[in-house]
Amino acid sequence: MPTALVTGATSGIGNAFARRLAAEGFDLVIVARDAERLTALAERLSARHGIHVEVLPADLTDAGQLATVEKRVGSTDQPVELLVNNAGFGTSGTFWDTPAEKFQTQLDLNVAAVLRLTHAAVRVMRERGRGDVVNVSSVAGFFAVSGSTYAASKAWVTAFSEGLAVPLTGTGVRIMALCPGFTRTEFHERAGLSMSGMPKAFWLDTHTVVHEALADLRAGRTVSIPGIQYKALVAVGRLIPRSLQRRIVTRAAPDRT
Repeated sequence: MPTALVTGATSGIGNAFARRLAAEGFDLVIVARDAERLTALAERLSARHGIHVEVLPADLTDAGQLATVEKRVGSTDQPVELLVNNAGFGTSGTFWDTPAEKFQTQLDLNVAAVLRLTHAAVRVMRERGRGDVVNVSSVAGFFAVSGSTYAASKAWVTAFSEGLAVPLTGTGVRIMALCPGFTRTEFHERAGLSMSGMPKAFWLDTHTVVHEALADLRAGRTVSIPGIQYKALVAVGRLIPRSLQRRIVTRAAPDRT
């Protein structure tokens, strides 16, 4: 059976990836900070689908623990066929009122961990001549003029994935940036963001996000934007000059960065 490694597997999009891939017959390596939740998920997926699930508790913002996951991703004895870099987090509040250490942690997880794990995966995947990497980005990355550090980090993830896909053409290794919009997960609650005013039409569910992501990956796309509403939003946004985007953002939230 092929093996997939999923970070941030205990909740949200990562959890949906783990469940979907288990149903497809993948063995799994699931990574998150909460060992208890990981173990419970592993037991459920193993019992339901008859697959092997390896539990790998790790805080990817810790250099030593990240190195352990890197080593597993780059294993040639137990190769990972699909890497899903899902772990990440956002913040609330203004840039100047938030401790710099929090932004550094965000950068370590949203950017550095994605870079390091993708690097470990691609090196061995190229040698085997096959393998896939899905880097979970965000629609927010297309609108980094908002001043959000989260949006900026996701803009990097998308650009990195698109750029890396070019030299890997023809190697059998595929890289894709998954850019969902607002998705019903624990993400916003953990970030301290109130989303009560968001129209229902803009919410996605995790199953839809993962279904469209895997379909796009297998179709050879380098960027996946689930949901017709978000495809339209990004298409329109690309037509609006950044100077105008900045004016719109300033008027909508003049006291925020």
